[in-house]
Amino acid sequence: MWLKLFFLLLYFLVLFVLARFFEAIVWYETGIFATQLVDPVALSFKKLKTILECRGLGYSGLPEKKDVRELVEKSGDLMEGELYSALKEEEASESVSSTNFSGEMHFYELVEDTKDGIWLVQVIANDRSPLVGKIHWEKMVKKVSRFGIRTGTFNCSSDPRYCKRRGWVRSTLIMSVPQTSTSKGKVMLKEYSGRKIEVEHIFKWITTHAASRIKTIYNAEHLKEEWNKSDQYWVKIYLFANLDQPPAFFSALSIKFTGRVEFIFVNVENWDNRSYMTDIGVYNMPSYILRTPEGIYRYGNHTGEFISLQAMDSFLRSLQPEVNDLFVLSLVLVNLMAWMDLFITQGATIKRFVVLISTLGTYNSLLIISWLPVLGFLQLPYLDSFYEYSLKLLRYSNTTTLASWVRADWVFYSSHPALFLSTYLGHGLLIDYFQKKRRRSTTEEVNASNLEWLSSLWDWYTSYLFHPIASFQNFPVESDWDEEPDLYLERLAFPDLWLHPLIPTDYIKNLPVWQFKCLGIQSEEEMSEGSHDTENDSDIESTDTFSGEKEVFEDKQSRVHNSLRRASHCGAEACSCANKDCQTSLYERKGRSYGSSNTNEDMEPNWLTWPADMLHCTECVVCLENFENGCLLMGLPCGHVFHQNCIVMWLAGGRHCCPVCRWPSYKKKQPYAQRQPLSNDVPS
Repeated sequence: MWLKLFFLLLYFLVLFVLARFFEAIVWYETGIFATQLVDPVALSFKKLKTILECRGLGYSGLPEKKDVRELVEKSGDLMEGELYSALKEEEASESVSSTNFSGEMHFYELVEDTKDGIWLVQVIANDRSPLVGKIHWEKMVKKVSRFGIRTGTFNCSSDPRYCKRRGWVRSTLIMSVPQTSTSKGKVMLKEYSGRKIEVEHIFKWITTHAASRIKTIYNAEHLKEEWNKSDQYWVKIYLFANLDQPPAFFSALSIKFTGRVEFIFVNVENWDNRSYMTDIGVYNMPSYILRTPEGIYRYGNHTGEFISLQAMDSFLRSLQPEVNDLFVLSLVLVNLMAWMDLFITQGATIKRFVVLISTLGTYNSLLIISWLPVLGFLQLPYLDSFYEYSLKLLRYSNTTTLASWVRADWVFYSSHPALFLSTYLGHGLLIDYFQKKRRRSTTEEVNASNLEWLSSLWDWYTSYLFHPIASFQNFPVESDWDEEPDLYLERLAFPDLWLHPLIPTDYIKNLPVWQFKCLGIQSEEEMSEGSHDTENDSDIESTDTFSGEKEVFEDKQSRVHNSLRRASHCGAEACSCANKDCQTSLYERKGRSYGSSNTNEDMEPNWLTWPADMLHCTECVVCLENFENGCLLMGLPCGHVFHQNCIVMWLAGGRHCCPVCRWPSYKKKQPYAQRQPLSNDVPS
């Protein structure tokens, strides 16, 4: 996860540097920046109309270029970045979709239940033609969609009762706007009553109703009263302009940020005394002033702060976000981080996509689960101060120059999705290249084909399905069920009628391995050193050794028989420690070991070198041969011991159980209580 987060932050850094690189290229080729002001006099009549359409100002009664230019200047300063965005949006010939309502419930769900937006709906009465023709309606849809106004068509033939109850007996236009200034308040439906069925007249009707919700100030006394008033709104944005009504984008934003930001329009068209505006820091017209508890911020002085809907929307969202904005942002970041797995994972192509789907599901599930307590936490009444301090921190950080660059890059890349996706893909391919290079340097094998990886995935799945213990537990692992001494339950838990799973053999390397040694066998060097000792010292040492060993033997002899009886349930007839004949021969050899003879076959095994939980025996039941001095032995969790080569071949052949007691070789077993090693016995 941390690796993916690092690569995601690195990708954002690449986007930031790439945006600055593009700005440098534009400056090198044209000598202008995106924040450079444009003189409206140098623009053509068509470009001026394009700017007015993007800002939402009507120009139908202005035939002269001079009048159009003055209207552009009255609405705000024009920057190169805004001009480029407006021309690009005008050239785009993408058709905007419009909703077709199927009935009352569909209409109520989308229109009447929408509290923070504007809807324009064309109602077509039964057996009547629509009020706006198809061509004009498409133009209308494209024009109003720039300002976030959604459109739809309701045909009364689909639900005539609802149209009759509403009184829609003729074809008309319906606009829905929020009725109150509170968030998620009621909406009201307004019907178009104009006689002229033209796009400009209908658009003016829409903007007039939307602007009526904005508080308008016409004199200095009212401005002074409003400026010094403290109410529920922490953030207020003022538009000081010499206009009849605010632009459409300003009115649309006032509806979108209902309950969060208060929009105030100050009409200075007929003001004689503007001294108070100078006192509060307003010197130029028009001016967009943001007033917060922290101070005054002049919108338009930083990078990307254009007089447009998209730019001001991103600016206000960063200052006064709602919970849904934070959730969408976290959802985008989490999914971008999860998609990094497609490039970080090495191996077969199918493996990459399987890991990607798994990561997407896991990350999104964790995101939704983590948001549930956060939502409940935010509803507590004692967190008002925490909420205020959080918003204060956002306002401080998002009014900096760096934040304006980030917002400008966000607007740029969101309007160029192909560039965003291509840079993400290129970044991912670079990650894939360096990951492959790193794997080669560490000599890791990752070049499995799709079929090989699918085969290994199926093997893992079947092992998990039929035997989860083998897939998730490596020896040794403690388990409460392993402490059950009842052999019947142990056998019942793993009957032979079950399907044998494909069990990984990784546990074999964790099994205990040691060397079989016998007492009394010395190396040549030790024997040569022993020959220099005096005969008297040797007699004393042998006497002490014999007396000590005899005491140990007498103490342990009774416990040996108890240990053998506990281990007798394994049925290991070949285990010489569990065989009476072997015990007899063992005692006989032990008796001979106290004599002068010192041959290998008479030597007693050194049980002190054996692991404490291993059963004592001198024969391998796999090959039916005795253990020789110096050979390697391997023990199983059940306690039985075999030649290392013999038991490894047995387990690697797919028989993952003990050859004696059939206990699973990968499963930990509770060691037998009070197991003691055999001592040097004397013949009975």
